[in-house]
Amino acid sequence: MILILNNFIDYNNATINTEILLQGLYLSVNHITHSNTYMHSLPNIPESDKPRVVVVGAGFAGLRLVRSLIKKNFQVILIDRNNYHQFQPLYYQVATSGLEPSSIAFPLRKLFQGIPDFHFRMAELKKVDPGKKVIVTSIGSLGYDILILALGATNNFFGNKELEANSLPMKSVSEAIRLRNLLLENYEEALNLASGSVQEPIMNIAVVGGGPTGVELAGSIADMKQFVFPSDYPELDFSRMNIFIIESAARLLSPMSESASKRATKYLTDMGVTVKTGTAVQGYDGSTATLSNGEKISCRTLLWAAGVKVPDIIGLEKASRGRAGRMVVDRFSALSNHEDIYVVGDQSIMTEEAFPNGHPQVAQPAIQQASLLAENLIRKSKNQAMVPFKYHDKGSMATIGRNKAVVDIGRIHISGFIAWLIWILVHLMAIVGTKNRFFIFINWAWNYLTYDQSLRLIIRQNPSSISEH
Repeated sequence: MILILNNFIDYNNATINTEILLQGLYLSVNHITHSNTYMHSLPNIPESDKPRVVVVGAGFAGLRLVRSLIKKNFQVILIDRNNYHQFQPLYYQVATSGLEPSSIAFPLRKLFQGIPDFHFRMAELKKVDPGKKVIVTSIGSLGYDILILALGATNNFFGNKELEANSLPMKSVSEAIRLRNLLLENYEEALNLASGSVQEPIMNIAVVGGGPTGVELAGSIADMKQFVFPSDYPELDFSRMNIFIIESAARLLSPMSESASKRATKYLTDMGVTVKTGTAVQGYDGSTATLSNGEKISCRTLLWAAGVKVPDIIGLEKASRGRAGRMVVDRFSALSNHEDIYVVGDQSIMTEEAFPNGHPQVAQPAIQQASLLAENLIRKSKNQAMVPFKYHDKGSMATIGRNKAVVDIGRIHISGFIAWLIWILVHLMAIVGTKNRFFIFINWAWNYLTYDQSLRLIIRQNPSSISEH
């Protein structure tokens, strides 16, 4: 304020120009008020004469968008809460000690080293102001010319606070590590209990959700029960360990063919998994799961893979919402009622004749939407017509365990060992980074040849105290 006053004092005449001073004070207060409307602008991001594209989310869609837009006459800024890309289809293998976390995560800065007109910031999106074309993040505000939201979806507990508090979701690498810790800690604890009847609830595991994630998780745990746990914990009777998979729909893998569903159910049943379809989990207090049919299941561990939703974003309340909060977009991925804002992947819902209820929330639609949106933005910058999106279904697959998988490719349905090899090949090729592919292949080969998932580590943060030093 002293600097402001200095500008309006005439020291030669020792007078103050009151009118100009008041105007200056008004402008200064107005500037301060406007600055406080948002946090400070993100520093070290230069202004550019190129259109600024801000991509929020570094999942499959976000990553494809950035890769397609860099070096295409745009300034591209990527925002994500983590500094790495996560390969979501393999979370369950981290949770069941099949892979190390670093194998399914890739540093974003390494991926885009030396790329001109690209910037990454690790932050969370807090608010969007479409009128001012500004986003507010946890570290500051940022203007945009084009905003693309690719935040994906989060866990949906359907309003059940008890389930949210006591179940274990698996939507990130950190949650997968937490699940791995808990699985192993449970058996360490069971070793110190004398009675088998007391051990059983601690050893039991319930998986809620019969989609690909739930099926793959249940199958992987069943493999550990057969090949790994008896060797690690010979004092425990694993005939007392029960694995349940619970699905509210009439069958497992409902988005896939009935043939795939039946085969997956048979595989799991043969592996000792109890399959319960047509019933939902209504409550779980941390020790007992209550099903909608009145049945109760005693289990210390309940894994949640039953549904996803899209969280609300402040500033985009006028956007139309579809099922599970998905944001309604047109065939060009443009957000309804908003200019220069696009949404792709799980966060969006786009209808077309073959998909009146929107596309499945899996990787392929997200990648295809992102690829076309990048092409369309390039076309638009050249005043060319944009092309509407049409989803090309390349098939669906799920692995159930060792040598067991199901694959749907159009009208072709494959199961067993061949399907398992197809699943391995597709996922290896989709992993980001040659080194990651190599280490995943080595881990899978070792696990296959030795019947041993060797990454059974309980990693937790130890609280430190001053007295220890």
